[in-house]
Amino acid sequence: MSLAIGVVMSRLFIAGLGLSVLLVVSRLEADAVARMTAVKLKGVHESIEANNAARQPVEQKTGYDDVRAILHCHSKWSHDSRSTIEEIIEGAHKAGVRVIMFTEHPADHYDFVTDGHQGLKDGVLLVPGAELHGMLAYPLKSLKGLTFSGPQEQSDMIKRTGGLAFICHLEERMDWEIPGITGTEMYNTHADAKEESRLFLGMVNPLFWLQLRPLIEQYPQELYGALLDYPKDYLKRYDELCQKFPHTGVAGDDSHHNIGMKIIRGEKDLIILEDLLGDKKAELSISKLPFLAPIAGKSKPGDVIMKLDLDPYDRSFHHVSTHLLMNGFDREHVWEALEAGRAYVAFDWLCDPTGFIFQATKGEEKWPIGSKIKFQEGLKLFTIAPLEAKIRLIRNGELVQEAKARELSFDVKEPGVYRVEYWLQIGDEERPWILSNPIYIRPAQ
Repeated sequence: MSLAIGVVMSRLFIAGLGLSVLLVVSRLEADAVARMTAVKLKGVHESIEANNAARQPVEQKTGYDDVRAILHCHSKWSHDSRSTIEEIIEGAHKAGVRVIMFTEHPADHYDFVTDGHQGLKDGVLLVPGAELHGMLAYPLKSLKGLTFSGPQEQSDMIKRTGGLAFICHLEERMDWEIPGITGTEMYNTHADAKEESRLFLGMVNPLFWLQLRPLIEQYPQELYGALLDYPKDYLKRYDELCQKFPHTGVAGDDSHHNIGMKIIRGEKDLIILEDLLGDKKAELSISKLPFLAPIAGKSKPGDVIMKLDLDPYDRSFHHVSTHLLMNGFDREHVWEALEAGRAYVAFDWLCDPTGFIFQATKGEEKWPIGSKIKFQEGLKLFTIAPLEAKIRLIRNGELVQEAKARELSFDVKEPGVYRVEYWLQIGDEERPWILSNPIYIRPAQ
């Protein structure tokens, strides 16, 4: 970006709501806005490059393929997305995603089961589904026209079709307890973003996006990752639910590709600002704001002068995914892995976690992540990842051991619901990297 355009953008921003103060925040507690400075993002970028250089493949084998999957994804079937399946597949290839489980918003003009994206397309396995009354719903038969008395009946009906159901947007339904449901989100990107009050204050002013332009261009993934905070409340509730009965924890990407801004030359002396859904957000006059002239340049009516795009699919897919441990590659094996809890959530943009292991062992016998086993003498828990990190072993929601290492072995002394977290030093902060599903160790009797 030229210096002249940069000055114009700064003046534009000040001419708006005066929100440039949002970016002068180095002295404030970390949040997304505090992380959205060139200095902070550069530090994050350098940490990620160092992680990638230090990464070592895990030599131990589990007998399963580690498959990166996306749950909670929207396309143009949903009212709040305009994206084609071709665009989404391209994003999946860039992010190394092999399974996409869609969650369209239901509408009368289509059936999300029969009309939704499904099957194998260009190496990516597509599964149709819906974001349905607080659930990620993946029925295997149409539910069109059906009504439900509540979440329990809905979950039961989905399961009766042979489908899967997960609680989504857990922040809105912390009191739900649904026997027989497949699981719940451990993290949701939209929920994480909703906590960023200062960011949303800036985003209501379209001119806010202009000041982000150089950061989007230089540090696109790091800027998106500024949203990432440890999902403390989600995991507290998740640990409570898993002590009642097994819940497979998944990541809710909530991918739409609908966050950004387009600057379009209008008729006469107008500049128009639209969001990525095509809704007009502002109309500015060059004659009244002459410092807009360098932005307009020699553009003609209808020209897109600038597009500021925060959440293309490759970026949201790379932010977080659900890794499935599978021994085949089709819809049935996806179901088997999710029902067994052979899954972990990872913020892949921090470092590729592929090869991560969390298992129970006794002698030569091994039980993978998600297993339900009886307590016995000599039982151990073992975990390893491709990078040294802070490992946190958690039992029934309480921290029982912590170490800075690539791997950890733990002698099990009592039953409980055990899971692990890996944390990395990223810039000047520790950030969560891997959140495992549990291993359930039952009383001997």
